[in-house]
Amino acid sequence: MKIELVVVGKTVEPYLNEGVAIYLKRLPHYISINYTVIPDLKQTKKLSEAQIKKAEGDLILKQVEKADLLVLLDERGKQFTSKKLANHMQQKMNAGVRTMAIVIGGAYGFSDEVYAVAKEKWSLSGLTFSHQMVRLFIVEQLYRVFTILKGEPYHHE
Repeated sequence: MKIELVVVGKTVEPYLNEGVAIYLKRLPHYISINYTVIPDLKQTKKLSEAQIKKAEGDLILKQVEKADLLVLLDERGKQFTSKKLANHMQQKMNAGVRTMAIVIGGAYGFSDEVYAVAKEKWSLSGLTFSHQMVRLFIVEQLYRVFTILKGEPYHHE
């Protein structure tokens, strides 16, 4: 399986970029991963929230293939423990999923068009985090998942 991690907008905080880079460097030991940043929209002050979500949604849908298992990181999504997420990922690999596209939307979330195409929604917590912080959290959790699956001593319970 391959993971396509698609994020909307650039990360401005250097510490978050450094953290993401650390885990993106570690992950290819376990799985093929591609990290795509969709550039920030220009002149959004004149756009409504719905217009922003629609424009970002169109850009997201251009980045994923129809055959991809599209997963949205969304506050209303399913929550997992790290071990349950590892089991879930293993099930997807066993089922022959070729590409899992995990998408982190912009500040306003996703358009209806993106929700309509998505196969799964995951929530990292009941708390709300900035979409920039979520990038670090998901790459760390993906790394944790694969160390769990390989029986490596990164995760402790």
